[in-house]
Amino acid sequence: MQPTLQQKHSTLKRIWLEIWDILKFLAPIVVIVFLIRTYIAQPFIVDGESMSPNFHTGHYLIINELSYDFHAPSRFDVVVLRYPLDTKRFFIKRIIGLPGDTVEIKDGHVTIVNGEHPNGYVLSEPYESQATFPAGEYNNITLGPDQYFALGDNRAGSSDSRAWGILPRKDIVGHVALRLFPVNVLGIDPASVDSFTPSK
Repeated sequence: MQPTLQQKHSTLKRIWLEIWDILKFLAPIVVIVFLIRTYIAQPFIVDGESMSPNFHTGHYLIINELSYDFHAPSRFDVVVLRYPLDTKRFFIKRIIGLPGDTVEIKDGHVTIVNGEHPNGYVLSEPYESQATFPAGEYNNITLGPDQYFALGDNRAGSSDSRAWGILPRKDIVGHVALRLFPVNVLGIDPASVDSFTPSK
């Protein structure tokens, strides 16, 4: 016996109502995920060894894009940034110099000169074990407002502010807030300076 037109209409209506219920459930989730990915946090997969031994290719990170709307980047923050010479590319680096600092690289160390330390002081950098040498012309630079100096932890294998100069604040995407993979190094604020025991 063939279903009547009314039965077909009833079946289609029931299917549509079920689809509509699913859409009503999924739509807010999609919007929330979109807003989080666009304005708050986004994933980043490390590609390269410029931050080794603390970050390696394949490490899966979550970037906090919102925090720097409320406060300025701090010295030693690990950040994801847009490469200033090609903003379609993304790098992971560590903030070393802040606005108003003069960053000097000599004798294998980074020296910061600023209003608080007019005679300069040598940075203690427990997260890296290599000497820091100049590259290009940026071994001695004074930073203006909203300008930063960023270095990779792997000083022998990093393209950073020594090679391409200042990092404008507008090119800082966000702070590395979480490492999800690999699970054996999962953690909040990974490789923060506070997580290392300073060298004696």
